[in-house]
Amino acid sequence: MKPLPTRIAAGEAPHAPSAPVLDVRGLQVALPVDADRPHAIERLDVRIEAGRTLCIVGESGSGKSVLATTVMALLAKGLTITAGDIALAGEPLLSSGRYLPEKRLRALRGQVMGMVFQEPMTALNPVLACGEQVDELLRNHTTLTPAERKARILQVFERVRLPDPQRIFSSYPHQLSGGQRQRIVIAMAIILKPRLLICDEPTTALDVTTQAEILKLIAELQQEQGSAVLFITHDMGVVAEIADEVMVMHRGKVVEQGPREQVLRTPCEDYTRMLLATVPGMVPPPPRALPGGPALLAGRAVGKTYVRRDWLGRARPNTALKEASVAVHRGETVGVVGESGSGKSTFARCMIRLIDPSEGTITWGDREVQSLSESRLRPLRSRVQVVFQDPNRSLNPRRTVGSSMIEGAVNFGLDVPAARKLAEELMDRIQLPRAALSRYPHQFSGGQRQRLAIARAVACQPQVLVADEAVSALDVSVQAQILDLLREVQRDFGLGILFITHDLRVAAQLCDRVIVMNQGRIVEEGPTAEVFGQPAHAYTRKLLAAAPRTELGVAA
Repeated sequence: MKPLPTRIAAGEAPHAPSAPVLDVRGLQVALPVDADRPHAIERLDVRIEAGRTLCIVGESGSGKSVLATTVMALLAKGLTITAGDIALAGEPLLSSGRYLPEKRLRALRGQVMGMVFQEPMTALNPVLACGEQVDELLRNHTTLTPAERKARILQVFERVRLPDPQRIFSSYPHQLSGGQRQRIVIAMAIILKPRLLICDEPTTALDVTTQAEILKLIAELQQEQGSAVLFITHDMGVVAEIADEVMVMHRGKVVEQGPREQVLRTPCEDYTRMLLATVPGMVPPPPRALPGGPALLAGRAVGKTYVRRDWLGRARPNTALKEASVAVHRGETVGVVGESGSGKSTFARCMIRLIDPSEGTITWGDREVQSLSESRLRPLRSRVQVVFQDPNRSLNPRRTVGSSMIEGAVNFGLDVPAARKLAEELMDRIQLPRAALSRYPHQFSGGQRQRLAIARAVACQPQVLVADEAVSALDVSVQAQILDLLREVQRDFGLGILFITHDLRVAAQLCDRVIVMNQGRIVEEGPTAEVFGQPAHAYTRKLLAAAPRTELGVAA
């Protein structure tokens, strides 16, 4: 990915600082009284001029997203603004702790400021078609005719690289992949070309090629409209590509701030250096010695075809997966990479029988399972356990984490005392206090919940863990902790791991072998060092070329 073009024309003198699009002064947001610290944000100043990008980085809980929702006047309940002022394009948005009237705020949202949320399923209405949700925005803020609105929506869908925009227009959120849903949210945020674009982890669910296109699209929006961008991310590669300035936050305070080159190359603070040190590299480590033996999880010529019917009842087959094969052995990590919609998650779900394959053979150890009914499959499910991208899908919000962890172990043969003892030992392993077994999922941070989801899966004593984007939503330091935990449990329990990811840096560091998928087919596979070092297929070369590759070495 090439660096973004300069925003000053050749031979033109830099302009004097103009009035900022966003001007935040002395912002302070208080947390509830039972929180771990008094303030979510403490005396924060932010200034972003037209055409400039400020990237904010920091660990989970640093206050990054609180700043974004405060600017959008969408502050969560329980948080209180105790000081500060916010001006948007010269208009006072927040003054003396009070926002503008709600009617004016609604007019500003979309037209003057837009936001891309991290989790698209919380931003999209599950009962409305995607096109209808974007159309609602245009109806409220423009005087375009229905035909003009649809034409503009389809044009934006094409710009964010959504396949078959006509089909996406009439599809519901649950019918799309995670990356496709995120692109819908991005389309909604940019369609009115706002002066301020707030992006809260907008590329977390996107593959590297789509990420490159989205970053290019944001750069074009800046050049066309002079938009200012507040970009929250944990991807230091993205920061190195797009930032004009970088702000590092920790526990609600600004630790370091300055031009991109200064912060990334010669950081002043230990905390910044720690964040940079946790960024995984693109060069795989030397190959490991593996135990070998028979495959614990294997698939041969696995395929999946979905059949949709139109309003006349005519069948519309859609082949999502075709002739895919894989084998995972004891102690081995096999990565599956590819763009959003490439079929990698469909492949994983077929392998663990969350969906039924249309063709092929799937074995768990010595048992073929592709045609087993759920009643016959249930006793075997302890062999293969899954860790999802969102740990809330693995943990029941109405049960304590202890009861969730114990439940799985009991279902597969342990008595309750033995299951509780195992749960306590796993809490030690994931570095959480045993007393936390009595807490509920919402009482933990995102990284802690993901560790608990891994512990719950391991409590079932599986042979194979299937991790579907298990670290993509985590900041770099927490991501490093989760990857270390996966290596540790693999080493101690001899687990095989099938690791689904769009993050090539993570795949490079964790996986022994890599499978590359495109349009439902496997186009290349082999040892990670060979695939990354000498890719044989043009599509693999395209993926590797699109990954942010700026080295983030810290000067001595």
